[in-house]
Parts: sequence; structure tokens; C-alpha cells
Amino acid sequence: MKKIIMLLFCILLLSGCGKYGEEDIVRDLEKKVKDADSYYVEGSLELVNNDNVYHYDVSVAYQKDNKYRVSLTNVSNNHTQIILKNDDGVYVVTPSLNKSFKFQSDWPYNNSQIYLLESLINDIKDDDNRMFKERKDGYTFMTEVNYPNNRNLVKQKITLSKKLKLKKVEIYNSDSVICMTMDYHSIDFSPDFKKNYFHLDTVMKTYLTEDTMSTSDSILNSIYPLMLPSGTKLTNEEKIDKGDGERIIMTFEGEKPFLLVEETANVEDEFTVVPTYGEPYFLMDTLGVMTNNSLNWTSNGIEYYLVSDVMNQEEMLDVAQSIGVVATMK
Repeated sequence: MKKIIMLLFCILLLSGCGKYGEEDIVRDLEKKVKDADSYYVEGSLELVNNDNVYHYDVSVAYQKDNKYRVSLTNVSNNHTQIILKNDDGVYVVTPSLNKSFKFQSDWPYNNSQIYLLESLINDIKDDDNRMFKERKDGYTFMTEVNYPNNRNLVKQKITLSKKLKLKKVEIYNSDSVICMTMDYHSIDFSPDFKKNYFHLDTVMKTYLTEDTMSTSDSILNSIYPLMLPSGTKLTNEEKIDKGDGERIIMTFEGEKPFLLVEETANVEDEFTVVPTYGEPYFLMDTLGVMTNNSLNWTSNGIEYYLVSDVMNQEEMLDVAQSIGVVATMK
């Protein structure tokens, strides 16, 4: 009789000790991030665009009440830009030009973000068809992603250690090719941020003397898009002296007409904040500004402005991302 009782006790004990599984992991991940008053992340980001590969050093600071400070440093030229969100709005700060764009934006909640913990947790939770795998050294989740301006990015692989430390995130396109990779080097859930760390003037004082952009007062050669919409071609090009530099205006006409302006970037004498109705957007080697009918970005000392009343955002991105740093033939 004692043996039977002991056997029943063991069965009950074992049945109450279920395996630590997918739902438990999701729950614990969400709780860890949700309960954090702040966190600080350091990592490296790799972006692939056809044959071009871009590398960034990334740091992310978060504080409760929706404060973010994301620093992105292009490894090839040491050029830093910052996405800042505080009570006043969202900013894309370019210290080397003494300039910032200010947005009234829902960023970072309007699409997936490879370097933000909350975004990754939400992508896992929101995907009812996610794929989960347990490995010897940890766990992986394969989920859908939400990049409304680039529908070619369709899924991501999130890799965790056995202790649920985030290790790597890989973004895939529709051909299952990896387009973005974020390696997480460290995550601190109890950082000590100084007073006014998330203030705009603090950001400028931090980076202003650390980053200088090579600028010029002339454009030696026009830089043309390598990709044009079908039935569209360059019909006019005009170079203008703007006093403190040069501006080239290119007119493309056809089925998908657009205007492309290239001009020498100038460092502002005083810190300048430019209000805009657009959204921050990562354009491979730089942060830009996207609206419904335009794109604006600065790369290698040249400021670009692309506008079209006909093209959608994805089509404008295709053209913009085909504009290299080397002058090409028309």
C-alpha cells in the first residue's frame, strides 16, 4: 500500500513539474523588459544592399515614459547620427552638420525595430504563426516583421541564450536572404543615466566635437540612380551656384516622374532644428527623412532630396538606395 501511495505521489509531482517551454519563455522575456525602468544596449549592425555592406556600432538607451536615445555610428567613416525620443518629440540628430530634424511621430511603435527590445518582444507576441526551436545553447524564434516602407523584408530570426539573453537578430527578405543582422554585445537592465541624458542639448554637447563630416563647396560629378522605374528617364539637369555651395537639379519624366536634387551639405553656424511631418528612415549608410512623397538624406557630404507625386514610398526607396557614392553614367 505504501508503494502505491509513493508511486501516485511521484506521478503527481512529475505532472506538476512541466517542461519550461515556449509560452514560459515568451512570458519571462516580456516580464523582464516590461518591468525594467531602463536599459542600455550595445551591439553591431550589418546592412546588406545588393553588393554593398554597411557596418554600424549601435548603442540604445531606454527609460520609462517613452524616452529613447539610439546612437548609430557608421564604422567606415565614424559618422554618428542619433534618434532621440523625449517628451518634446522625436529627433534625428546629425551633430557633424549641427542640425536636427524634429518629428511629431509614433516612432518607434509604427514598425519593427531590430535594435529595440520592446519591438522584438511585440513581434514575437503578435505572430500567432511564429516558429520556436530549442537548441543546445539556447532558443530561436522565427517571426514576421512589420516594415511598411519595405515589404520585401518579411521575417526575422531571434536568437537567445539558455538564460534568455538576446544574442542576435537577423532580418530576411522574401528570397530568404539576410538583409540586416544585429549582434547584441551587452544589455544592462540597471544603467545609471545622468540628469538630462535624454535632452536634445545634452546629445549635441556629447557628439558635437566627436564627429566631423567632410564637406565641400562644389560637386565635381553628378551622381545618378542606378535603378529607374520602367518608362522613366532623365530629361533635364541643371547646376546652380547657391552661394555657399552648389546644387544640381535633375528632372526625370515618364511613367513615374520624379525630381532629384543633390547639393553640397553645409555645417550650420548655430544648432538648427528643422520641423518635419515625415518619419525617420534608415537608408543603408545614413538616417533620412521620409514623407508620403519625398525622401531627404545626407551622405558623404552631399544632401539629397527626392520628390514625386506619383511614386509610392517603396519605389522612392528603390531609387534612393541605388544612388551610390561614385558618379555613374546617365
